Amino acid sequence: LCKLFMRFWDPSDGCIRVSGQDIRGVNTGSLRAIEGYMTQETHLFSGTVGDNIALAKPDAAPEELMEACEKASLTGLIARLPQGLDTPVGELGDTLSGGERQRIGLARMFLHDAPFVLLDEPTSNLDSLNEAAVLRALLDAREGKTVVLVSHRASTAAICDASYTVERGRLS
Repeated sequence: LCKLFMRFWDPSDGCIRVSGQDIRGVNTGSLRAIEGYMTQETHLFSGTVGDNIALAKPDAAPEELMEACEKASLTGLIARLPQGLDTPVGELGDTLSGGERQRIGLARMFLHDAPFVLLDEPTSNLDSLNEAAVLRALLDAREGKTVVLVSHRASTAAICDASYTVERGRLS
């Protein structure tokens, strides 16, 4: 579903509409500018923790970066890292746990601050304490936004205004 909204794929039948407009008629760059997308597996690149978060907004002020980290429940980790945001993540983020990488992905999403947010299993690698903090931040930041959240966790899905199930390619 998220990949269809991002136009990584086009539907084989029917169309995807956002605000009544078929997204195949929207410039891909324009579409991506209004979408924040976070996959279950956060991909990290060579560089520092800060560099990896700032991918979402390269000109972000340090205060914006830290605000995004706070929303993603990442400030405790940053305080423990030897060089804070300037700590290298290692090859593909191999120095970090799955939950730490996922929170970096969440910080990226919060920093981008898009009006249309697509989240694919955003808390799957988080413990219950970090999940609660992230979900609270999502609730606080959702005003004026459309959030599509894909999750198998009942605790994550509980914050949604409406829930849908996809089974055998059908939405119900």
